[in-house]
Amino acid sequence: MTPPQPKRGDPDWLTLGQAAKFLGVAQSTIRKWSDQGRVPAFYTPGRHRRFLRSDLEAFVDRSGPGGLEEGRCVLVVDDNPELRALVRTNLEREGYDVVEAGGADEALEVAAERTPALVLLDVVLPGTDGWQLLQRLQELHGAVPVIMFSGQVEATSAEVEQRGARAFVGKPFDPQQLVDRARQLLPAS
Repeated sequence: MTPPQPKRGDPDWLTLGQAAKFLGVAQSTIRKWSDQGRVPAFYTPGRHRRFLRSDLEAFVDRSGPGGLEEGRCVLVVDDNPELRALVRTNLEREGYDVVEAGGADEALEVAAERTPALVLLDVVLPGTDGWQLLQRLQELHGAVPVIMFSGQVEATSAEVEQRGARAFVGKPFDPQQLVDRARQLLPAS
């Protein structure tokens, strides 16, 4: 039997970006899962990936209760998209599944859909500060481990722990430093 072929505008087939949005992960995560054979993909003649909606739904079902890779999700919250991409790339290289948010509202939406196992959170965010967001995330999910980072704020270990975070990293930082801190709190799979 010949596998179904994607047709332009067919709602059963999703582009890479649509599939990433459907699963709530970065496009690079979908690429990685597809390359590993965890998520089936069809390649167009132009080498673009297309995903069958039913395959993505089956992947979610296989991932167990509570969503994809429950307990393995790292949420990166920073208003700088380049920094988020740098951190995401380094974490994914180490085996983490990463979701991103550019601000507090987006972070809360993501966290409501998928419980993060670890949060990397900038202290300075538009509209609210990271400490306030940390408190709201704790109200939503309890004691999720959080690593705070900032280039404009310094924090002592005592202050960080008193506010509910596990660590603080000053900017600019070596991405490997953040990965090492993440690995201490959540070993990669």
